[in-house]
Amino acid sequence: MENNLTVGIRSGTLNRQTDRQTDRQTRRRRKRQMRVLVACEESQAVCTAFRERGHKAYSCDLQECSGGHPEWHINGDVLQVLPGNMTFTTSDGQSHEIIGNWDLVIAHPPCTYLSNAGAARLFPHKGELNKDRFIEGLKCKLFFMAFWYYGYFGCGKMVIENPIPSGVYELPPHTQVIQPYEYGHPYSKKTYLWEFGVPKLEPTDVVKPLCSWVSGGSKRADGTPRSNQGTVIRDGKRRSKTFPGIAQAMAEQWG
Repeated sequence: MENNLTVGIRSGTLNRQTDRQTDRQTRRRRKRQMRVLVACEESQAVCTAFRERGHKAYSCDLQECSGGHPEWHINGDVLQVLPGNMTFTTSDGQSHEIIGNWDLVIAHPPCTYLSNAGAARLFPHKGELNKDRFIEGLKCKLFFMAFWYYGYFGCGKMVIENPIPSGVYELPPHTQVIQPYEYGHPYSKKTYLWEFGVPKLEPTDVVKPLCSWVSGGSKRADGTPRSNQGTVIRDGKRRSKTFPGIAQAMAEQWG
């Protein structure tokens, strides 16, 4: 049988090993704290998910935030903040500084004019192009490409999120397609990702979709009734918010 001295020595050794492991884990967490910019986000869904994991994440949008954390929100032009190496002010009036590039940028550029869902408005009649809407779409493409070039030329880790774009604008090929029902939400809403420097997002909770998140109308293009008419939500801002399950997956897998 082991005497009390031997047991005490082993117990002390185990405690010291546990303390060292805890210290290493703490240092690893501190070392991995990232500076994250979530562009074109007023809901703060993604920003909050990264904050909950200990990262210095900031949302940025021309609109004031609706997520309840003005101390994490930059109300202004994201292209001024994107390069890093600057001092910026959050909506609570506090000044912050970032030295060097952001460790990760996740961008949600406006999709109103780029989305394939607006094809009916882009071509109101067969063979007829709505020139004003097309020009607005080209402006949105220029904004989109600012983020894409940031990732393509290796300025930093970059992820761009947008719904299926219209082929008219010839956006670069996407790297991944995700759906809300792959992350615990029973809806379909095909979303494209353009990823640079991060692994593909893995599904976390696959469930059966009940219907489309965005309404496709009551009839198909040929006039026949549409079986899946989607939700009754018509508020564009609400429809465009990032699902919590997807935001959590981004923070867990990319943070």
